[in-house]
Amino acid sequence: MTPEQMRDASLLELFSLEAEAQTLVLSAGLLALERDPTQADHLESCMRAAHSLKGAARIVGVDAGVSVAHVMEDCLVSAQEGRLHLRPEHIDALLQGTDLLMRIATPGNNPELAEIEAYVVLMALLLDPMAAPAPVTAPVAPVMAELQLEPPTPKVETPIPVAELQPAELPRKAKRTTENGERVLRVTAERLNSLLDLSSKSLVETLRLKPHLATMQRLKRMQNNGLRALENLNVHLKEHALSLEAQEALEVARRLLAESQQLLVEKNAELDEFAWQASQRAQVLYDTALACRMRPFADVLAGQERMVRDLGRSLGKQVRLEIEGEKTQVDRDVLEKLEAPLTHLLRNAVDHGIESPEQRLLAGKPAEGLIRLRASHQAGLLVLELSDDGNGVDLEKVRRSIIERQLSPAETAAQLSQEELLTFLFLPGFSLRDAVTEVSGRGVGLDVVQHMVRQVRGAVVLEQVAGEGSRFHLEVPLTLSVVRSLVVEVGDEAYAFPLAHIERMCDLEPADIVQVEGRQHFWHEGRHVGLVAASQLLQRPASQNSQQTLKVVVIREREAIYGVAVERFIGERTLVVLPLDERLGKVQDISAGALLDDGSVVLIVDVEDMLRSVDKLLNTGRLERIARQGSQAVEAARKRILVVDDSLTVRELQRKLLLNRGYDVAVAVDGMDGWNALRSEDFDLLITDIDMPRMDGIELVSLLRRDNRLQSLPVMVVSYKDREEDRRRGLDAGADYYLAKASFHDDALLDAVVELIGGARA
Repeated sequence: MTPEQMRDASLLELFSLEAEAQTLVLSAGLLALERDPTQADHLESCMRAAHSLKGAARIVGVDAGVSVAHVMEDCLVSAQEGRLHLRPEHIDALLQGTDLLMRIATPGNNPELAEIEAYVVLMALLLDPMAAPAPVTAPVAPVMAELQLEPPTPKVETPIPVAELQPAELPRKAKRTTENGERVLRVTAERLNSLLDLSSKSLVETLRLKPHLATMQRLKRMQNNGLRALENLNVHLKEHALSLEAQEALEVARRLLAESQQLLVEKNAELDEFAWQASQRAQVLYDTALACRMRPFADVLAGQERMVRDLGRSLGKQVRLEIEGEKTQVDRDVLEKLEAPLTHLLRNAVDHGIESPEQRLLAGKPAEGLIRLRASHQAGLLVLELSDDGNGVDLEKVRRSIIERQLSPAETAAQLSQEELLTFLFLPGFSLRDAVTEVSGRGVGLDVVQHMVRQVRGAVVLEQVAGEGSRFHLEVPLTLSVVRSLVVEVGDEAYAFPLAHIERMCDLEPADIVQVEGRQHFWHEGRHVGLVAASQLLQRPASQNSQQTLKVVVIREREAIYGVAVERFIGERTLVVLPLDERLGKVQDISAGALLDDGSVVLIVDVEDMLRSVDKLLNTGRLERIARQGSQAVEAARKRILVVDDSLTVRELQRKLLLNRGYDVAVAVDGMDGWNALRSEDFDLLITDIDMPRMDGIELVSLLRRDNRLQSLPVMVVSYKDREEDRRRGLDAGADYYLAKASFHDDALLDAVVELIGGARA
């Protein structure tokens, strides 16, 4: 390929990108003009889009694009100047031209010359019915069909000087920009996935420095104690006459220990600063990589408004689609999977949701039907609401169809509520239509919609008010790359349950577990819920649980609900999903893997698969009972923690968290109160704030480190200050751990406590 051909191929590719962007502008503007043909801003945007496409097509030698864009521009300019009032037939023709321009710019989909000629004639007649337009004689250049391109055919009409072209008409370099002027670069999905994977592992690796920092702090404290012990030994030995050699040896030992301590302090400070900065940058890298996968919800809406409009006109209905939340950010994989379900729901809404104009007027409604699609973020989920102001579902027709299909006895069907009747519409093959048409009726294919939504770990619900329309409520994760989960321990291994499938967590007393028909159950929300052991489902060895209560995760998938007994709640985590190796095939009850903060592997539970496993165990009679240890077990002594904070809210929050984890907790209102408590009682850990009246946390820690009895007590500082100098100040005073309240959450505090002193039992 010659350099000139390479240049032409690049320009044609840019023309295709230009057409993709400008036809979206045209479609949106023309649909707005159909509602109000006098909107000057939309007329201007459409005219400029057509003008820009004409100029771009002329530059790359695409004569068909020049012809189509030129007649569209003439029509829009006439409307701008008041010589033409846009009617529905004009909008139809302009939309047809928009489709033609996109086909012209799409490789392998170029229209025939006769189709272009017919369109030019159509537009000329719409502009001036008395005119007799000359046929198009310019040949249609193939657009990107092949890379071996011939030089552009000379133009018949006078070319426009470059100086007169609008900026959008000039060929652009190999880059694109967003509405905000940001540069856009094409990157493959595989590379984005790899970047997210690497950034998540980088974040995990930086978190692995935390235990090393804690060890260094303990080592620094131990060395400080050793130096003090040597000083005390020196004081005692001064009472005895020592040889010169002994005195020199003692002095050398003191000097070496002091030098090593100074070096340890310096390197420990450097390591702490490096760990803090590395964790901050790794978090930014991870957040940025995750954001690269996110796309605005508008990306899935391209063409939907046009589809609703065209379908409505073909059915003799006036329908308008209103969209809210176009800029809501969603994972691109989720967007791809939502396109088909949304299209199906929109087509159903137009076909059977919206009535004909005559029926709507008789019912006191506007002739034009309204469909609303709203996207928003709620509690880490993408929430979609698709509603129409039509007549809604005929519930009695649903009831008759249920009886005719023998899905339920007539006596039972007569008692079904509206909610129960609407759930039948999601059954495979359930339809309310008497005849097959090209457009599905409400209910046809809703099982496919539900299946697609569940593939992205979401849910869909149908609601309605008789005579006022229907509303579909969809909830799906914002991203499939990250899942918020409850991490638990089963058989000394970590497993994660996605929070979307968890009803609740609870601690069951032995008296709460009852035997019903030979199976273990407990009472939950007015019903008996079956109890199963996670160790049996996941084929892990059952541990001897000495606790009096049983840790249970209540999981639900549609109507199926069970309590799964685990050994320990580790806490909620946001996990980056790592797909399992394809060579493993489908692992029973497991959907994917992830890495915890310490770099260890956690398996993410496939809740739907696990519930099927429970049913299999029940049907085969192999479900095991959960053995509970007797109440006569001797309770070990609980570890004591002193919480010192002048804020009542923070103090009580920490006290309740630690009490719930099984620790014995005492509180103090300021540093002086805390110092008095430390001197009068024994504790396993001190948790203190810094800024407090009478005595701040730095003074308290300094006093503690100078006291022979208390100098080895582990200390955690919890402060609102998260600057590096504040962290250094707290650690230099003798703290073993520094936790910022700005990032404070339950897991961080409890994990730090376990790291410093272990579990609640001695």
